[in-house]
Amino acid sequence: CNYVRIDGVTVSSHGPNNDGCDPEYCKNVHITNCTFDTGDDCIAIKAGRNEDGRRVNIASENIVIENCDMKDGHGGVVLGSEISAGVRNVFARNCKMDSPNLDRAIRIKTNTLRGGFVENLHVKDIQVGQVKEAALKINLHYGIYANQEGAFIPKIDGIHLENMTVENSGKYGILIKGREEAIIKNVTLTNVHIKGAKEPLSVEHSEPIVFKNTTINGKEY
Repeated sequence: CNYVRIDGVTVSSHGPNNDGCDPEYCKNVHITNCTFDTGDDCIAIKAGRNEDGRRVNIASENIVIENCDMKDGHGGVVLGSEISAGVRNVFARNCKMDSPNLDRAIRIKTNTLRGGFVENLHVKDIQVGQVKEAALKINLHYGIYANQEGAFIPKIDGIHLENMTVENSGKYGILIKGREEAIIKNVTLTNVHIKGAKEPLSVEHSEPIVFKNTTINGKEY
């Protein structure tokens, strides 16, 4: 799809695999003024699964998410895991995320069967109340099925969080699991303030995060 607006929609979808809104192979998408209360990811941007994604080879790009409210779910704004053709230029702003049953605020998930890339994710002016696992999770070892190892190395480059507050981040502030062959690049946090994290940072196989006026549990990084 090209040029899509989803405006003023409420999704209440509790159950297994019940995502809220999943643009896939889509360009120029605007999701605004929506409420998501889901059994899985609230918004998951996708781009094809494994060989199908590489065959179709249409990246999802130029996607704006704003003025939305995320309640229950596995993640608020999510990229993946079916992401084999790649995702670029995603902007999430002016959103609220809060629930004891919301696992993460921002989530990127793929593996070496999925492959794919994420370029230029910009998250700005986000208010997070409570999440279970992390304010930001990037996982290149994602897998809930059988063997998820293959020959398609994912690339993550340009993840930018700005003006974000988190009252209770759960297990981690920032949780990043890259791969030795797929170092995560160019992650920046500007004016980000995270509270209530049991472990502030857990970062593997990533370039050093760039912190600007950022605190986790009151400590400046």
